[in-house]
Amino acid sequence: MKLSSKEDVDAPITEVFEAISDFASFERSAIRRGIEVQRLGDQTTPELGLTWDVRVNFRGKARRMQLQLSDYDPVTLIGLSGESDGLKGDSQIELLALSPRRTRIAVSVDVKPKTLSGRLILQSFKLARSKIDKRFKLRVAEFAKLTEDRLKSSA
Repeated sequence: MKLSSKEDVDAPITEVFEAISDFASFERSAIRRGIEVQRLGDQTTPELGLTWDVRVNFRGKARRMQLQLSDYDPVTLIGLSGESDGLKGDSQIELLALSPRRTRIAVSVDVKPKTLSGRLILQSFKLARSKIDKRFKLRVAEFAKLTEDRLKSSA
């Protein structure tokens, strides 16, 4: 199952990349939302292989997954690979400079089943595809707006 969305931000590409590569901020945000996040290893700077152990309650059950920084190209690309008991997936956040003061954020997620239970979960997602697409696009738009507001307030 693939999801993708694009949003524009009124800020230079270097500032946007700096904001979206602040992994400590995302860890704190996830913890505030009730998601258990633990960074594995002592890497403080983003580099390939940076890994997180994540536990979240989904559909009434605690689900564990491991996320790994799989692509990291400063200023243009962040890629994450994730794996849980039944699913595996990849996501990418790509940045494109539209002008010196405007940046496009393109977010894509591709999830595939590993087991029969993973297939069942994805099948239920496919039945609600339009609702999930709308929710995903809304989340990306909120993320872009929050990033833009954060950059404007720090300027």
